[in-house]
Amino acid sequence: MRSRSTWLWIAALAGYAFLYLPLVIVVVYSFNDSKLNAEWVGFTLDWYRKLFADEEMLTAAGNSLLIGAVASLVSTVLGTMAGVAMHRYRLRLLPVLVLTPIAIPEILMGVSLLIFFVMLNFTLGLLSVTLAHIAFCIGFVAIVVRSRLAGMDESLTEAARDCGATPWEAFRYVTLPLIMPGVVAGALMAFTLSIDDFVITFFTAGAGTTTLPLQIYSMIKIAVTPEVNAVSTLLMLLTLVLIVIASKLSPTLLRSGD
Repeated sequence: MRSRSTWLWIAALAGYAFLYLPLVIVVVYSFNDSKLNAEWVGFTLDWYRKLFADEEMLTAAGNSLLIGAVASLVSTVLGTMAGVAMHRYRLRLLPVLVLTPIAIPEILMGVSLLIFFVMLNFTLGLLSVTLAHIAFCIGFVAIVVRSRLAGMDESLTEAARDCGATPWEAFRYVTLPLIMPGVVAGALMAFTLSIDDFVITFFTAGAGTTTLPLQIYSMIKIAVTPEVNAVSTLLMLLTLVLIVIASKLSPTLLRSGD
């Protein structure tokens, strides 16, 4: 029995090492005083200074943050509405419409959106990318909100209605506070997916429009420099900060079983 437990620990540690060791290497080599990642030369912060002086990188980062913020805000509102509708009304067609963008391959989604924008004679740019990100983020938010609703006691909403609350008041003062952890989780997921997306953005960005993933891709075609490691480290830091903020705003968000 003890031998089996030991092997389980070894397998678990190996799995976590496979997941997180590359991230640790990226962070460490972002401080490497060398233009190549072949070997460690010494500690330096020059790559971060160079990163914050790179106007193209800053512009791409600003575009990604703007698109991510708008896409997460709009998709959270629409996804929450879709999640509530799927939970309450059990419509057969609605889940298909909402969840299809999640199921289909990203490259197919990108090509479809590109053809759609071209048919409408819509100029490709930040707006087209934002609309595309909203389209595929709605489904992720809807899934999270719907799962949260599935674990909610509907008798609370019925009690509010019995006390004279309108459907909107019952949703605003009873349902929404109870599902808020799911809404926050959906918003964070939408923001992370938006800021990280490459395939759909590649097809819908158009000439002259760049985001952080597109900028990083253009850089690594030449070489993977510590500057790429530096921007990747900052992205990881941003993700961790968002998780901490979410856990503070909604303490039950990261607890299992809630």
